[in-house]
Amino acid sequence: MKKITYIDEVEIKNKTVLLRVDFDVSLNPDRTIADDIRIQKNIPTIKYLLKNKNRLICVAKLDRPKTRDPKLSLMPVVKRLREYLPDYRITLVDDFLSADKQVFTKQVDKEILVLENIRFYQKEKDYSTIFAKQLSFLADVYVNDAFAVCHRSDTSVIGPPKFIPSYGGLLLKKELAIISKVINKPKKPIVAIIGGAKVSTKIGLINKLMKAVDYLIIGGGLANTFVSAQGHDIGTSFCEYEAVQQARKLLSLAKNNRAFIVLPVDAVVATSNDDKEHEVVKIENIPSNKSIFDIGPETKAQIGGIIARAKTIIWNGPVGLFENSAFREGTDFIYYSIAHNDQAISIVGGGDTLAAISKKEYLDKITHISTGGGAMLEFIEKGTLPGIEALKK
Repeated sequence: MKKITYIDEVEIKNKTVLLRVDFDVSLNPDRTIADDIRIQKNIPTIKYLLKNKNRLICVAKLDRPKTRDPKLSLMPVVKRLREYLPDYRITLVDDFLSADKQVFTKQVDKEILVLENIRFYQKEKDYSTIFAKQLSFLADVYVNDAFAVCHRSDTSVIGPPKFIPSYGGLLLKKELAIISKVINKPKKPIVAIIGGAKVSTKIGLINKLMKAVDYLIIGGGLANTFVSAQGHDIGTSFCEYEAVQQARKLLSLAKNNRAFIVLPVDAVVATSNDDKEHEVVKIENIPSNKSIFDIGPETKAQIGGIIARAKTIIWNGPVGLFENSAFREGTDFIYYSIAHNDQAISIVGGGDTLAAISKKEYLDKITHISTGGGAMLEFIEKGTLPGIEALKK
């Protein structure tokens, strides 16, 4: 059977390593780093490889630039890496395709190269064998430690393993081991909390979760589409109206599956996301000129009771506009409810979720904080990912 070989299962020494990392950090409006948990999570693999006198070339993306955009340069990441690895010279390579080749041929042990935002290259998203070879020829071996991008078939994720020896990093190993254990042998009752905005990207997952969990709690913009499918007017709230029919079908299917779907019964509404005048209303009484921005107290009470009884909890996606303190109470409530259930195994993941909880106390009470959002959900849904399959030998 094909399997991944991890870097702690072989000796990788005195090599040039092309290291796919996840440096997709959240940024403040002034482009400084708001939260660097994703950088922190890759540090153990970086240090492990450096300990064996390897020269690292890091490959990462930041956000989703359509073209070369100075505002999405990895320079803030490089500056933060210099703080975590003060004994190393860390150099940003602006364009590895046109750079002087001596940048790579004369790289020394105490130097880490970071390639500029790999999404600046169109051939990263549109898989290219030529681009995969251009990346591969920079190094002796390839290591993927970026679980968060393993659900993508981007060139830097699935290309290099076709051309050079390839391994999984320590974070990838940990992510797969913990999530596999939870989905293969879950303790019951199992509660899944799915937030975020779009239903259309989560149809398959919701379908699978309905057959696997005891309670499926749906919040955020996602819930609006389901509330609309129930026949309620949701005012000016975000809604994927083209997905209402699918949501209706899922609600109908839920009756034949074991999952109890939990939707908001009340909500915090306002005329805009910066409106100071917000109010709590029943879900059937949303004013036509207002939008839903958070779950209400009755919904929180219902969810709190379910989380308190859970033995396995999977959470991806905030349930309100957490960036605004007026609308983050629902997301905070869910976090603290999970953190205070010490009987449950809990997996929390996704970029927005990590940003929402990063400054919180009790983080050590969460069993596993996953760097992946889409990757975590897709792995739960399908049991594998393109980036994982690429590493299997």
